[in-house]
Amino acid sequence: MNSEFAVRPMRPGELELVLEWARQEGWNPGLDDSLPFHDADPSGFFVGAVGEVPVGSISVVKYGDDLAFLGLYMVHPEFRGKGYGRAIWDAGIASANGRSIGLDGVVAQQENYRKAGFEEAYKTVRYGGVIGSLPSSSLTATPVTDKLDGLVRYDASVFSAQRPAFVTSWCTNRKHRRTAVVRKSGKIRGYGTIRRCYDGYKIGPLFAADADSAAALLSTLGQEAKGARVFIDIPSDNREAVALAVGMGLEPVFETSRMYRGAVPTVPLKNVFGVTTLELG
Repeated sequence: MNSEFAVRPMRPGELELVLEWARQEGWNPGLDDSLPFHDADPSGFFVGAVGEVPVGSISVVKYGDDLAFLGLYMVHPEFRGKGYGRAIWDAGIASANGRSIGLDGVVAQQENYRKAGFEEAYKTVRYGGVIGSLPSSSLTATPVTDKLDGLVRYDASVFSAQRPAFVTSWCTNRKHRRTAVVRKSGKIRGYGTIRRCYDGYKIGPLFAADADSAAALLSTLGQEAKGARVFIDIPSDNREAVALAVGMGLEPVFETSRMYRGAVPTVPLKNVFGVTTLELG
């Protein structure tokens, strides 16, 4: 390992660089992910650098005192096989400060994660394709306003941790993203975000009390795609969510497993019709 190598917090502009690496790896991040990612936990992003040159990265975003989520773990291809990845990993794990850590692991890496103390909680399957038809619903989803307090509370009831800074930033409607909410008798029944990615769009989160609420959100959000491909990461145990995706003409294209090291949070998978992101949970 180069003696000038060190792991340090990301500097301004480096998260954009790492998301470009992610694009090159085929991870297909959103066009404007850097701002809400950073807002989630400004202290949660690290690079391994040789001198001034970043060679690898990891994010370990902390949600409250009990949970952290690991993502964006990679070493640039030019610098692999030199021990940098392990050093970056160890620094990231240490930054969680004893919290339980979650991650979404691709099939090829799951055994390595098990050796590092992570255990599988559930499988997630990415469904993708051009929407053939939007689902029907007895409810109507509407765009969110700038008053997000209720949305933050609803999110925490499904995600099982408070993440107000992230939700506020993620759900603010901007050029490349739209968030919608569905209510019944004045109470939130679900919400979802669609964002433009380098390839098509991703919908996530898609949290809902039931399939009818999820269908209302999909019917509204799906219109944003305008014929481009759409991707949703769905817990395989949520059969209603799978049925909605298949009914829209989407097909399985990719699989991961949600894994945790430490205490496993209670996540009501019947309400998770789409995971927020594979990078931040």
